[in-house]
Amino acid sequence: MFSLSGRVALVTGAGSGIGAAIAHALAGAGAHVIATDRDASTAASTADAIRTHGGSAEHLTLDVVSEDACADAARSVAASRGALDVLVNNAGLGHVGTMLTTEGADLDRLYAVNVRGVFNVTKVFLPGMLERGRGSIVNIASVGAVVGIRDRVAYCTTKAAVAGLTRSMALDHAAAGIRVNCICPARVQTPFVEARLREYPDPERAYRDMCSTQAVGRMGRPEEVAAAALYLACDEAAFVTGSALMIDGGWQ
Repeated sequence: MFSLSGRVALVTGAGSGIGAAIAHALAGAGAHVIATDRDASTAASTADAIRTHGGSAEHLTLDVVSEDACADAARSVAASRGALDVLVNNAGLGHVGTMLTTEGADLDRLYAVNVRGVFNVTKVFLPGMLERGRGSIVNIASVGAVVGIRDRVAYCTTKAAVAGLTRSMALDHAAAGIRVNCICPARVQTPFVEARLREYPDPERAYRDMCSTQAVGRMGRPEEVAAAALYLACDEAAFVTGSALMIDGGWQ
């Protein structure tokens, strides 16, 4: 079960946190993983670590905001590996703020990465999947796509858009053999969340508060989200598409 032997997977934002954990999980299941990140050094570190543990991986510098960069990446992957079997859209940004404290520029910045980035990357890799007649796309949304989170107006707005994009693509391409799902994690202890904590006047109190919003009393671990991504990537999830899988520790 849960084998990706002979499959090719690309993960955006794979330099750290959830993206790196997903890259390792897919490689552990036998996939050749293309770890991408805007920061070439972190993408390379993830690919190096996978190879050190006996997996197959390479890295690619990719800024998901750039349509040209995405097109170049698709051409590079097609030339070396052919069409993708698995695409994980993980790259994302966060922001702390209410409607009154969030500027339009903040929303635009998050939208460019969290929504348009998913659109840009999927746009260039989906045709190859359609030509092959199979593929799994996993988008990383957030619990904030489904429920409200205080002080996260821009973040929740963009992640709700990711969930909507997921459902629409799933319906459009299900008959062609393409599955599209998203994962909605609650708080997961990553460099991404740690950066958000530093935006608070009292980071220690904010950390305790963030842990308390999960009924289990802690934040999640990147590996717990990666396990869900692996399931959705594999043939065992062949009857799952258009879903928003909550990995939330009992959000309350």
